[in-house]
Amino acid sequence: MSMSTLSTLSISHISKIFGYQPVLNNVSFILNAQERIGLVGANGVGKSTLLKIITGEIEADDGTITLSSGMQIGYLAQAIAGVDHLTLGELIAESMSNLHALESRMRELETRMANSNSLTAVMAEYGEVSDQFERYGGYDMDYRVDSVMDGLRIAHLPREQIFGTLSGGEKSRVGLAMLLLQAPDVLLLDEPTNHLDFASLKWLEDYLQNYRGSILIVSHDRQFLNRTVNAIIEIDEHSRTTKRYTGDYDAYRRAKAAERRKWEIDFANQQEEIKALKIEMKSTAHQNSNYRAHTDPDKFVRNFKKANHEETVSKRVHVAEEKLRRIEANPILPPPAPLRFLPDFDPQTLAGRYPLTASHIRMSFGDREILRDVSFTLGLNSRILIVAPNGAGKSTLLKILAGQLTPDSGTIALNPAVQIGYLDQEGEIENHVTPQRHIVGAQYIAPLRTNQSAYGESDGAQSAFDAFAAGLDGSEQQLKATLLQSGLFRYAELDRPATGLSYGQRRKLQIARLIASRANLLILDEPTNYVSLDVLESFETALRDFPGPIIAASHDRRFIEQFNGEIWELRDGVLSQ
Repeated sequence: MSMSTLSTLSISHISKIFGYQPVLNNVSFILNAQERIGLVGANGVGKSTLLKIITGEIEADDGTITLSSGMQIGYLAQAIAGVDHLTLGELIAESMSNLHALESRMRELETRMANSNSLTAVMAEYGEVSDQFERYGGYDMDYRVDSVMDGLRIAHLPREQIFGTLSGGEKSRVGLAMLLLQAPDVLLLDEPTNHLDFASLKWLEDYLQNYRGSILIVSHDRQFLNRTVNAIIEIDEHSRTTKRYTGDYDAYRRAKAAERRKWEIDFANQQEEIKALKIEMKSTAHQNSNYRAHTDPDKFVRNFKKANHEETVSKRVHVAEEKLRRIEANPILPPPAPLRFLPDFDPQTLAGRYPLTASHIRMSFGDREILRDVSFTLGLNSRILIVAPNGAGKSTLLKILAGQLTPDSGTIALNPAVQIGYLDQEGEIENHVTPQRHIVGAQYIAPLRTNQSAYGESDGAQSAFDAFAAGLDGSEQQLKATLLQSGLFRYAELDRPATGLSYGQRRKLQIARLIASRANLLILDEPTNYVSLDVLESFETALRDFPGPIIAASHDRRFIEQFNGEIWELRDGVLSQ
C-alpha cells in the first residue's frame, strides 16, 4: 500500500451534545497520509469542537478517534493560551524540543554502534530515529526557523521579547510559526489565515502545498482552501452530520450547485406527483358517483357488478391516498429562493443629485490620525471596495458614513431619497440609530440590524423572529414567509432566543434584515465575516445584482476578485481612488 493511501487519523461516529443542543451527530471520516482536507460549515456547527475532540481537549459523548502509531499531532487554536510568560526564543526552543531529543538519541546510538559488538538492535533503532528526524525536518532546522519566521513576517521580533507583550496579530502568527516548526505528522489548523497579510498568506499556501504530513483545516477563506486542500468535509448546519467532497473549494462549489439543481428537479417532480394524485382521487371518486347501473334482468348480477365497481374505485382511491400520505409525511422541502435585494429605489428622485458626498473627514484616536481630509462622492452606480492593512481605519470610515461615529471634523451629505443599509463587522450596534450631527440632508434613515450585546434586560425573551421583524413593514405572516423563503432560517429556529444565536446565525439575521429593509445604498464592513460558504455565494450574487451604490471594505481575496467595482486604498489616513 502506498504512503498516500495509509490512514493517519480516523474519526469514527463522533457525537457531542452541549446541554440540549446537538453539536456533532455521528461524524465519521478518515484523514489519509499526505491528504489535505478543508472542514467547512456554518458558524456554530461544531468545527472547532471537532478539532478539540481530536486533540483530547474535549471529550466526545460517543465515538472514537484513532491516530496511527508513532504519529504526532499538532493543533493551532484560534486563541493561544498558557505561554504569555515565555520569550520568543523559549517558544522556538520548545517547538523544536522533539527534534533536539531525536538528535541527542541519534548521537547516543552512534556512540553505542562504535563501541558495541552486537549492532542489530542498535542499528534498527537508529534507522527508526533517523527516519523520524528527517521526516520532521531535523537536517535543516536553522534554515526552517529562518524561513518560517520570515514567511510569517515575524523575523524582526527580538527573541527575548515576552509572548504576552505581543499584539493580537503577532501572537497569532507566532503561534502558527511554532506549530509549523514542530512539523507534526497531522496538522490541525483552526482559521490559520486570521491576521495574515497577502504576502504571508501566499507564503503559507506554498508551505502547506509542500507539507509532507496530513492537514485538516477549518477556514472561511475560499481562495486559501482552493490553494491548499484536495478534499472538503462539510458539517451540515441542521443534521450536524458530515459529507465528503473530492477536490478543492471550486470543485465543492460545483458539486453543491449540482445538488441544488437536483433538489429543484426532485421538488418539482414531487409537486407534479402530488397534483396528479389529487386529480386521480377526485376523478376516481367522481366516476363512482356517476356510476350507471347495468340493465341485466338478474338482480344478483346487477348488485355484484355494482359492488365490484365500487370496490375497484375504492381500491384506486385508497392507493392514491396512501401514496399521498407517504409523500406528505416526509415531503421534499422547497429549495430556498435565491437571496435578492428589492431596494426602495426611485432613480427620478435621485436625478441630478449624488446619493452620498463625504467632505473633509478627519478622525484621530489620541495622537494617531486615522483619517486625514477624506473626501469623495458616490454616484448612482458606484461600487467601491476599500482595501487597507488591519488597523488602517476602514471600519472607522464606514461607521462615520453610516452615522455610527462622529468625526473630529467634516460632513456627510445624503440625498433625501437615500436609505442606508449598513452591515457592520461584528454586529455590535443597537437596532435603532440616532443620526449624528455630521449627517446633513432632509432625512437620515438608520439601518436595521441586530446585536446580541445590545439587547437590554427587557429584551431577554426576544426571539430570533422578533429581532428580525423589529421595525420592518409587513404583517407577522408576511415577514415570516420572507425570512423562511430566504433559506437563512428554518421554522423551528424562529422562536429561538435571540441572545442564544451563534455568530453565524446572527450574521444571517443581519443579512436578512439588510435585504428586508429595502435599502438603496449599502455600506458593508467585512461582509464575508461569520458567513457560511453556501450563504456567502448566494449573498455575493445578490450584491452583484443590486442596482444601487455599494461601498464596502474587505480583506477576503475571493470577494475582492468578484466585486466588479473600483478598488480604493486607505493608507496613512489618505483614501486613494
